[in-house]
Amino acid sequence: MEYKQQPQAAPHVKPRLIIHGGAGNLKPANLPPKLYREYRETLLTIVSKTHAYMNTPTSTKTNNLPTALDTATFAVALLENNPLFNSAHGAVFTRDGLNELEASVMVSAGLAKRGVGVTGLRHIKNPILLARKILEHGDRDLGATTTATTSTELDVPSAQGHTILHGATAESLAQQYGLALVPPSYFFTQKRWDEHVRALERERNTDGGGMMVGSSSATWSKDEYLPQGTCGAVALDAEGVVCCATSTGGLTNKLTGRIGDTPVVGAGFWAEEWTEDGDPTGERMRNRLRRAPGPAVLLSDALRGLMAECLPTPFLYAPVGDGGRGGGVVTTTRSMAASGTGNGDSFLRTAAVRTVGSIARFAGVSSAEALARVVGVSGELEESAGDRWGRTGEGEGGMIGIESVVVRDAEGNVVETRSEILQDYNCGGMFRAWVDEQGVAFARIWRGDREEGDLELDRIDKDSLEDGRFWRNEKLR
Repeated sequence: MEYKQQPQAAPHVKPRLIIHGGAGNLKPANLPPKLYREYRETLLTIVSKTHAYMNTPTSTKTNNLPTALDTATFAVALLENNPLFNSAHGAVFTRDGLNELEASVMVSAGLAKRGVGVTGLRHIKNPILLARKILEHGDRDLGATTTATTSTELDVPSAQGHTILHGATAESLAQQYGLALVPPSYFFTQKRWDEHVRALERERNTDGGGMMVGSSSATWSKDEYLPQGTCGAVALDAEGVVCCATSTGGLTNKLTGRIGDTPVVGAGFWAEEWTEDGDPTGERMRNRLRRAPGPAVLLSDALRGLMAECLPTPFLYAPVGDGGRGGGVVTTTRSMAASGTGNGDSFLRTAAVRTVGSIARFAGVSSAEALARVVGVSGELEESAGDRWGRTGEGEGGMIGIESVVVRDAEGNVVETRSEILQDYNCGGMFRAWVDEQGVAFARIWRGDREEGDLELDRIDKDSLEDGRFWRNEKLR
């Protein structure tokens, strides 16, 4: 049977997902087997629940799937509710024993503000939901000021055109939006309190041996994993939009009032979309497909439905040689989004995540390569610490992300779509989980096919993702 390429103006993109739960001085010695298994199972459960959510139509009357914004904030809310992670219930403490929360969200296209951040929160149960509401209200807020009343003394009719909001003003908006407020005691966990007290005691007793005297010794230890990162998610939806969502309690024993990279656009998060001539990042994919037996084809809607159970990625089959692209006259729409985790002040100093987007866009390289240049081993983030690397926690961190590519011919027909999960880090480890193109979910803390310390790798069979249950772990060899 001969399959012919079908004219297609709108992309058909397979939704993708990756989450993270922080990065830093993570070593097997700092993560005993019982705690390792708890992190592993929690990451796999959250990523599988979110995968089931993002592949379930939002209405019985339509086949519309959740947006990237829906999916990313759904995942982060689950992370915020879990005390294992440094956000919301489980957030670290300031030097004064307070929890001050931050969150952000950004989309590559579709909403006027595109990205917002909130900071200095002490009463919002799920900070990520406040960031989302401010983003969604952005189209109206930029059009005209509302006259909503608040129960506070502050005059906060709306978020207006603002991108970052702090403290009582942000919490006043949360009241307007009907979001859940909780007492500060909700965020308390004994584990974080013990880390807070232990680190302050260590600072008082240190003589500077191997560490800087002062506040740095209460925020980082070469022997103990003190959270200085975040939790986050990046999602790609069926329309080709990517979204990053990030939430954190900040740096362990930070100064009260300190603002980190998480709410700052371009530092701890970034998403954008652009169009370029040709397909500069497609050569690697084309070389890979040329080595596969037989031609690749873009299946019609009917054939996609019939063969969905047989093909691992049914929407990504398109002629990719020059002959299949009308002489190679194509344009490419690329989208990327990334969420960072680690030493936030280093992310701020390097505008880290925006730098990844800029390298990908203006140097014409893949987002994976751009991400590695910034946050990989010996990358720009690490270099920013200078001679303080390995002594203060500066420069440590990682990122997750997704790149989406849609290639169109001269007539505007879609001839190829592809996407790639992005992840890299320069420190001891990074908690992360994702679902691959075959529908299998993975969780990782360290690198390689085997975890350091001969710990078991994890995998969820794609069948278990259908109802969001984590049911099988396998040791991969």
